[in-house]
Amino acid sequence: MNTVTFRDESISRERMQAIVAAHPRVAVFESCHFDGGDFSRLDMDGFQFNQCSVAGASWLAASLEESRWVKCRGGQCDFSSALLGDARFSHCDLNNSHWRRATLSSVQFHDCKLTGAHLQEVSGWALEFRDCLLVSADLRGLSFRKAQLQGLDFSEAELSGCDFRDAVFNGGSLRNAQTRLTRFEGADLRGTDISGLNVMDAKLFRKAVISQRQAAAALAAFGLIVA
Repeated sequence: MNTVTFRDESISRERMQAIVAAHPRVAVFESCHFDGGDFSRLDMDGFQFNQCSVAGASWLAASLEESRWVKCRGGQCDFSSALLGDARFSHCDLNNSHWRRATLSSVQFHDCKLTGAHLQEVSGWALEFRDCLLVSADLRGLSFRKAQLQGLDFSEAELSGCDFRDAVFNGGSLRNAQTRLTRFEGADLRGTDISGLNVMDAKLFRKAVISQRQAAAALAAFGLIVA
């Protein structure tokens, strides 16, 4: 299918409805502005958004499966209850965005800023984050079981109820993350900053792997000296 490109436009809901009707699945937006717009419940499957501004825009319950987002700026945007299967987000700024109850099957976030993002109750499988900032994000209940976690900064994030069993951490940080009922059994934590975590809690960290340096720091936090 040949794509149809829209450049440097401010896109309203009415304009988007017309584009959806005329160009289903093939619209490409280059450097367009969607700030504060309401695009809820529209079918925008397959659309591409390149270097667009989507700050504060609402995509509530929209269908955005197989959509592509590259270098977009979307602070405070709302994807709650949206259908995003097989979507790709690359080099996007999505700080303080909302994703509650969104369907994120096979969605990829690469090199994205998701500080303060709300991802509670999302559903789906094979959700992938790589080299992302998730500082202070709310990720309660997400499963990262057996995942390869590359360069993820979970500092001060809400990770209660998450499943990191058998996950491998490569870089990034778990510093001061909230980990009530979080599971780390069998996880390889040697490549990440675990300061502020109680890795001495055997129920959560059984068979987890940490380095000697991390073990010494954990013991020091309990007032013990490794001689």
